[in-house]
Amino acid sequence: MQGEGLVRLLLTIGSLLLLAPLLDAVARRARLPRVTLLLLLGLGVGPFGADLLPDQHSEWYPAVASVALSMVGFLLGGEFTLENLRARGKPVLVVSAVVTIVTFALVAAGMWLVGAGAAIALVLGAAATATDPAACDAVVREMPSETPHGRVLLGVVAVDDVWGTMVFAVASMALGALLGGASAEEAAAEALREIGGSILLGGAVGVPVAMITGRLKPGEPTRLEALGAVLACDGLASWLHLSPLLATVALGAVVANLARHHEVAMREIEGIEWPFLVLFFVLSGASATLSDFGRSAPIVAGYVLLRVLGRLIGGWIGGSLGGLDRAGRRWIGLAMLPQAGVALGMTLVAVERFPSVASALPTVVLATVVFEVVGPVLTRISLGRMQPAEGVNPPQPSRRAAGPRA
Repeated sequence: MQGEGLVRLLLTIGSLLLLAPLLDAVARRARLPRVTLLLLLGLGVGPFGADLLPDQHSEWYPAVASVALSMVGFLLGGEFTLENLRARGKPVLVVSAVVTIVTFALVAAGMWLVGAGAAIALVLGAAATATDPAACDAVVREMPSETPHGRVLLGVVAVDDVWGTMVFAVASMALGALLGGASAEEAAAEALREIGGSILLGGAVGVPVAMITGRLKPGEPTRLEALGAVLACDGLASWLHLSPLLATVALGAVVANLARHHEVAMREIEGIEWPFLVLFFVLSGASATLSDFGRSAPIVAGYVLLRVLGRLIGGWIGGSLGGLDRAGRRWIGLAMLPQAGVALGMTLVAVERFPSVASALPTVVLATVVFEVVGPVLTRISLGRMQPAEGVNPPQPSRRAAGPRA
């Protein structure tokens, strides 16, 4: 990149980062999640609005999204300490599994009943299972105080993409049978490779990182070490065609549990992740292409409604089985509405394998815009309505202050 392109890149990044504190202040006054305002800013400056961004912004988005989501994955992985699993393991696993299954079944069946076709219905059902962990994490950390339900939500959104990947594998098997593409065995093997390989990679990177990080300055991990570990894991996962998000979740979990010579490295990433998330959310909004809105609107409306119902019903059933109190059962599903890159990734993979389902892509893109703008607002409202749960133990701080152990 030379000359004018470099100038536009620097001006764009600098301007967006300077706008972020202003939007943060507006969000506090309006009592809105700053994530929503960043997405609206992206819509306003992107092709759908004033079209102020350089043409190359679509080329920056994959790299920015990958780094931002990997940082979030690392932070979410830190929630999976043995202490947290003992306190909240059952609600996290049960709620995430039930919400995933109910959402897939309801969206797929509903789309088929309204005439979307069996193949399209399967793709939309699988895409509906994904949640945006970055938006949920940002909203939880904006809340004035930590709550047990907030910690449960972070655990759920860290795990539900694993369940979603499994559901997508099942859907791929069914698509292969319907459309004569990949066999069921090939789809199952690919899903197992992606899930298992991502977890193994995160563990393989995490063990040495947990042993060596924080040694240069006893009791305190350095920012360079934490960032280096996340970026290296992200790069290796992409190179091996694995999931960077799952790999960095595993990395964070391993470091949080094994790095006993210092406090966990998550605080170091917290200090540098926000500039990447600002760019990620703005570019997410700017990437919206609404040229097919008129033709896709009825299907989009049905998809949005069915996904909301799937979250609400699944959250109620999963919360009941997982031991959440009445407030948790009522609101946990609504808190899981944000949706972004993972859903689009699933759809793009499905379209690549089965080109005949390409018409599902505009629906997912448009619905993602809706859920990314409205979802964080509903997440914040839901967390505010939840009271400390009788069925969940009091929160155990997992992001501990940096410093040597007493």
